[in-house]
Amino acid sequence: MAMLSDKEKLMMKLQSSSFAMKEAELFLDTHPTCREGIEYYKKHKELCDKLKAEYAEKYGPITMDQQTSDKKWSWVTSPFPWERSVD
Repeated sequence: MAMLSDKEKLMMKLQSSSFAMKEAELFLDTHPTCREGIEYYKKHKELCDKLKAEYAEKYGPITMDQQTSDKKWSWVTSPFPWERSVD
């Protein structure tokens, strides 16, 4: 079994946290006053935001809203996250 790169590990953490956040959103749709659910959602949203920022800083933007250049819309001129190699 191949070892995961740091990039792959970070992406897996991001995907896991994003999944947990989405599950919490669905739960809160039917349990909008559940304090534990709200706290769980907040915890994973904060973690997801942190991991997205870390990934963007190290490997480039993962979503369009992380575009930072004022001179060029680089989102469409660089490989999309799913097209980038996982070296």
